[in-house]
Amino acid sequence: MAEKTATTPAPRLKALYKEKFVKELQAELNLANVHQVPKLEKITVSVGTGKNKESKAHIEAVRNTLTKITGQQPVDRLAKKSIAGFKIRAGMGAPVGVSVTLRGARMYEFLDRLVNVALPRVRDFHGVGVKFDRGGNYNLGIIEQSIFPELTFEETQVLHGLQITFTIQNHDAAHSRALLEKFGLPFEKEGGRR
Repeated sequence: MAEKTATTPAPRLKALYKEKFVKELQAELNLANVHQVPKLEKITVSVGTGKNKESKAHIEAVRNTLTKITGQQPVDRLAKKSIAGFKIRAGMGAPVGVSVTLRGARMYEFLDRLVNVALPRVRDFHGVGVKFDRGGNYNLGIIEQSIFPELTFEETQVLHGLQITFTIQNHDAAHSRALLEKFGLPFEKEGGRR
């Protein structure tokens, strides 16, 4: 007798992208082929340890934060180059950063929580910046981790920022922005107000 396997439903944003956003973006951007539509490949959430790279308590707090908000175990990042002024040797010693790379269902669930739960908790929020890199990818800096409701008050005592990188399969910043706007990312309007 075959066992029944419970299938988990696709994340809300992933289902919306496949069923609705692909067709809308193809029409809005005047793309000839459905494969030219921009697609979110991965989201990388990273934290630099900075001056606190020798503090085990700080690094453990950063790891705990990333684990709680992403649902995935973070990876330590070691220095790639030696910098004498900062007393850093390539590949040795304490990590200079901690990061998590999200793909698939976890990526869409994190994006949904970021857009609909975390960003509305930012005080005096007027939208996120509109700068994209040459490859059409987007970087979002968050000053402190306390906007994520997964963290308790005690877990936000060690303040640190986050860098969230949206890697998009596309080479045009306008197309990437159109995709992120479909997902609900609130970009600031001209003149600094949303």
